Amino acid sequence: MDLDLRKLRYFAAVAEHRHFGRAAEQLYIAQPVLSRQIRSLEQELGCALLVRTTRSVQLTAAGEQLHEEARAVFATVDAAVRRVHDTHRGVRRLVVAFAPGLHVSEAVRAFTAEHADVAIELFHLRWWEQDAPLRDGRAHVGYLRRPFDDTGLRVVPIGSDPKAACLPVGHPLARRTELSWADLDEQEILDARARRTSSVEEKFELVAAGHGVAVVPRSVAESYSRPDLVHLPVTDAEPVETCLVVAEDRREPLVLDFMAVAAETLAHGPQRSVSAD
Repeated sequence: MDLDLRKLRYFAAVAEHRHFGRAAEQLYIAQPVLSRQIRSLEQELGCALLVRTTRSVQLTAAGEQLHEEARAVFATVDAAVRRVHDTHRGVRRLVVAFAPGLHVSEAVRAFTAEHADVAIELFHLRWWEQDAPLRDGRAHVGYLRRPFDDTGLRVVPIGSDPKAACLPVGHPLARRTELSWADLDEQEILDARARRTSSVEEKFELVAAGHGVAVVPRSVAESYSRPDLVHLPVTDAEPVETCLVVAEDRREPLVLDFMAVAAETLAHGPQRSVSAD
């Protein structure tokens, strides 16, 4: 079957607002029209997407999955449209994604010195995204940390990022100069299994509020430093590998040039111990 993008956008609006009236206002259509379009989409897919009551709208398991898939679909479509417009206007653009706490500015400066006519766009990755924008076309190159699924990707190791424990300044362990995993045995560690957070800022806000301890790459702790938190090295934690990543089928000279410049530039930066090939 062919998925109607218009109906998918209608569904995404309802899923975001959890309310037909507010979604209809955002879409500038009448609420009965929106309801009919959603019912039509459910009939086409052969499954219920929403649980409707007089006071709320909830997503079914299938609705949750479609909502997640819709984000990727729209991102891919939007990226494709932007590339078409760039081609029409003769714009050469390179989108560089980077993980929280990693700094790609030095590589961008070095690349721009050789390619002044290229528009560089920086894409700050959300905590959980990692390789997704490289696969759906939103970004050409990524500066990432493992782990991520590297299937279909070319990965160039750049260095390593030690782990640090972030604690409130009043925490009993905060006066130490370093920690081990054994020191953290009795602590609640805020990770995806314990509590999924939507951003680094949210995670550190929870730590500052006394809801647990975060063990994160040291570059993240340093980039998001705040006076009510301390970060201490976790001496026996395995460092995280940092790397440049690009889809295997990307062979544009612009992308390859940036990979070469970035591999040389970023390998000489702070906290990098692994040389690029």
